[in-house]
Amino acid sequence: MDAGAAPGLEGPPQQEQISHTKLSADDEWNLQQERMYRLHRGHESMHLEMIVVFLCALVVAQVVLVRWRQRHGRSYNLVTLLQMWVVPLYFTIKLYWWRFLSMWGMFSVITSYILFRATRKPLSGRTPRLVYKWFLLIYKLSYAFGVVGYLAIIFTMCGFNLFFRIKARDSMDFGIVSLFYGLYYGVMGRDFAEICSDYMASTLGFYSVSGMPTRSLSDDICAVCGQKIIVELDEEGLIENTYQLSCKHVFHEFCIRGWCIVGKKQTCPYCKEKVDLKRMINNPWERTHFLYGQILDWLRYLVAWQPVVIGIVQGINYSLGLE
Repeated sequence: MDAGAAPGLEGPPQQEQISHTKLSADDEWNLQQERMYRLHRGHESMHLEMIVVFLCALVVAQVVLVRWRQRHGRSYNLVTLLQMWVVPLYFTIKLYWWRFLSMWGMFSVITSYILFRATRKPLSGRTPRLVYKWFLLIYKLSYAFGVVGYLAIIFTMCGFNLFFRIKARDSMDFGIVSLFYGLYYGVMGRDFAEICSDYMASTLGFYSVSGMPTRSLSDDICAVCGQKIIVELDEEGLIENTYQLSCKHVFHEFCIRGWCIVGKKQTCPYCKEKVDLKRMINNPWERTHFLYGQILDWLRYLVAWQPVVIGIVQGINYSLGLE
């Protein structure tokens, strides 16, 4: 055969295989979405059953958790705090988030020392202020990180990142990470502050979670820290002022603010009369801190119990053959 016939014997041109190393990040994501769509196409009825299972589990879990919190609030708070502490650690190690792991370790070491100081008997007179200063710092830092993260997300959604030549994915990632750091450590700080507040007040004897105080409170003693009150009510203090609740008991202003705002207590440390937080927080900027604290309390359920609910739902779907 001559050489001129050779081209006619050539096979059909082979299609070039797509190399995933040549795909951009956006193309890789689109390809994964297309594969996911092909995998689940035609399973609409199964997806509906899975949604029903998830909604039912969510409602039942909410009812159980509410009843548990009402009847056994102390055990509920301890288990929730333990899950808040351990669940993110599991995902951090699994996904290799070393930056979060280093911050988590530093926070855990310092907080463990603060908790150790708060549970010592007899209680040092400097310990309450040390405890509230640390958790107030955590509270303010978490508030700042949360605001910065929220603004970064809003600016990205509005397209303001283009003015600074920042990629949308980078600015969105920064906003989500900052918001997560702020909310997570805000919740952890408030929960640990509440535990420390209970221990310190019980040790001093002016407060009891259930029952009557074991010590009588003098007019010139702060029931939160057990130290003497030097500044009079109508006197302007150099470092801090003296604050009087509606029940006529007086405290160091820093102590009672730490007790109510950071330690999540809404009653007098001595007589347990309800505290009017609106009267205590006169500055409108401080009202945002109180609202932020309420948001953190609501977020606790999402971080601590939502992974448990999702795990239960996945187990039910697996047992029913829903994939």
